[in-house]
Amino acid sequence: MSKVVHEFNDIIRKLRKDLFGKGPEKIHTVFVENMAVSTLYGNLTPTEQFISRSVEGKDMVHAARTRMIQDVYAESTPDGMEELIGAKLIHLFTDIKVEENMAISVFVFDKNITE
Repeated sequence: MSKVVHEFNDIIRKLRKDLFGKGPEKIHTVFVENMAVSTLYGNLTPTEQFISRSVEGKDMVHAARTRMIQDVYAESTPDGMEELIGAKLIHLFTDIKVEENMAISVFVFDKNITE
């Protein structure tokens, strides 16, 4: 199972690196029933960190990060994710806490992925 978690994290890291120019420095993922819950640390680029010094900038970085991830996954599931997990991704819930440079993503699949 740890190999699957590692490969799952690599898919997430690559997508975010391609999308934002920087992937998370650390990802911790657990599989629970039909969900993969990923905590991502060290997400923000230096520019985003600078912008987020103000309240308006923090709100802008939060909205952009959250909306872009949701839009990308709504358009298509990342290459190899469903094949790796053996289930279809049906929902993604994601949020980022800008001031702590930490994000959470909950991937909901169409069947139990822990078996």
